[in-house]
Amino acid sequence: MPIQKKEESLKNRVECSNQLGVTLIELMVVVIIIGLLATLIFPSFEQHILTVRRGDGITQLLRLKLQQESFRIENTRYAETEQLSLPTSEYYTFSVTDISAKTYTMTAKAKGSQMDDKKCLAMQIDQSLNKTPAHCFF
Repeated sequence: MPIQKKEESLKNRVECSNQLGVTLIELMVVVIIIGLLATLIFPSFEQHILTVRRGDGITQLLRLKLQQESFRIENTRYAETEQLSLPTSEYYTFSVTDISAKTYTMTAKAKGSQMDDKKCLAMQIDQSLNKTPAHCFF
């Protein structure tokens, strides 16, 4: 009888141990699924971040345009670069060029990690609100 009890005890342990753990194959399947999801989601997330930063750059250009138009109302000419408070940004460098009594061009050039936004490295707005390149302005 003692041998039979040992066999039953061993059999119960084996059955019990088969139910408790996760096999290596199951673990590998989960890791592969997580890896595939990450490769699909991460590039989309990066593109979204670039688009949001581009929106911030456009907002700064439009604020700068409002400054320029306010200056013109008071002075009948557009302000020189030194007379404007150009915004500072981690992702864009802002400049105002081609300034005359009736015209100007404002530019936001990408810098830092925003350089990954290859389609919109430089965005421009002029006094007539012409936007270049048009596809960058949403």
